[in-house]
Amino acid sequence: MEKSKMKAAIFDMDGTLVDSLGFWGIIWSDIGHDHLGIENFVPDEQLDKQVRTMIFTDAMLLVRDTYKINCTDEEFTSYATRKLGDFYRETVTVKDGCVEFLDYLKSSGIKMCLASATDMKYVNIALDCLDLRKYFDAVMSCSEIGIGKDKPDIYLKALSSLGTLPEETYIFEDSFIALETAKKIGLYTVGVYDKYSFDQERLKRSSKIYLGSDTDMRALIEKL
Repeated sequence: MEKSKMKAAIFDMDGTLVDSLGFWGIIWSDIGHDHLGIENFVPDEQLDKQVRTMIFTDAMLLVRDTYKINCTDEEFTSYATRKLGDFYRETVTVKDGCVEFLDYLKSSGIKMCLASATDMKYVNIALDCLDLRKYFDAVMSCSEIGIGKDKPDIYLKALSSLGTLPEETYIFEDSFIALETAKKIGLYTVGVYDKYSFDQERLKRSSKIYLGSDTDMRALIEKL
């Protein structure tokens, strides 16, 4: 890392700062059991990849339509969001090394923004339950702007909020889709391993720095 270059950081939440992507295994299993009559349901792999960076309600409606589940929009999204809310309140934890790294950046005067694909309702639950809100100068969600991380809109909004240039702003993401988007607009990309994320090799290729399974964000402190 270049010490003189970093003025701000944009963080993804799920899979990057918090250990939450296991939810997809839970919700797929529940959908299979509750709506498809299939035990140990395994979704289509491409669909599973796609929904993880989408706005959650949009993702659930895509799932409903793909598997022709006999529920209204409201019924199915209510079912899914109830499960998601319980998960964030009761199960989610901070990933190893993240609090120490956030403390370091905060004490160093680095501005930070949280930019999540998760609906703001659940972002707020996680930030409050895990005491993470104090680190961020701005918090935003793709659901607020109606566009997922396959497009750069949320990162452009984050840059505007931070008031920094792309090349002096580090982006921390576990998704190769999100990191490829961020790379296209010139953000300094940091790929973060998560055991539930797809295609680590593709994530590595999009990363100027890659934090693999054998390390965590604490390893960055001495390099800043």
